[in-house]
Amino acid sequence: MSDFETIRADSSGSILTITLNRPERLNACPPGMADEIFAAIRDLGDARAVVLKGEGRAFCSGADLAGNAEMSISGGDRAYASLSQHYNPMIQALATLPVPVVSVVQGPAAGVGCSIALAADFVIAGKSGYFLQAFANIGLVPDGGSSWMLPRLIGTAQATRMMMLGEKIHAEEAERLGLIYKCVEDESLEGEVQALAERLANGPTVALGLMKQTLRDGLSQDLATTLGAEAKAQRSAGNTQDAVEGAMAFLQKRKADFKGS
Repeated sequence: MSDFETIRADSSGSILTITLNRPERLNACPPGMADEIFAAIRDLGDARAVVLKGEGRAFCSGADLAGNAEMSISGGDRAYASLSQHYNPMIQALATLPVPVVSVVQGPAAGVGCSIALAADFVIAGKSGYFLQAFANIGLVPDGGSSWMLPRLIGTAQATRMMMLGEKIHAEEAERLGLIYKCVEDESLEGEVQALAERLANGPTVALGLMKQTLRDGLSQDLATTLGAEAKAQRSAGNTQDAVEGAMAFLQKRKADFKGS
């Protein structure tokens, strides 16, 4: 992979792992980091699943408000430009990747870091992990798509709580609320993530990507439109080699060997 300053991007088999790599600042995300994440996922190569995690004791403590003048987003006009030109394209790209994305949370996933984590298809958190919309505490409003994601994940009442009260949602409660996929012991986190990523990477990649699209689009369209979208997606999935393999494996009572095509 290309050299980056604020992240690492490593491929192993069919899994691309992106590590936010500013542990000295709890992986606070300046605009440049958002650009590097975007660049790392723009060309997936042979990757059939993406894992997103933070180096050290945090996932991401939010946007970098205390960095130097070039890295900081403090100030309304600068924040608007940073969101429009850097953070928002990255979040959109993560959410719409044609392969599954797993985010791994230990320590804080705060501010835009919360949005980055929740943009994944699966969020696995260790018990040390927590999710925080801290914007009200510093006189700002939620961003990074959190106003869209949170009410869809946990309902308006709990989304309002997170956004307006700025309360931490620890990993165990996050699982109970439906904010994340799973909470596990910190020492089990790496193994859980590896097993899930491998399972997804060995799945029918085209079908999984189509599932992501129909799920996402279905949140903002009526039943009739979604039924039509599913039919089109099924046509695309049904024309893949993986669909042929899946049918043969079913008939032969064996595990399917999907190739992602």
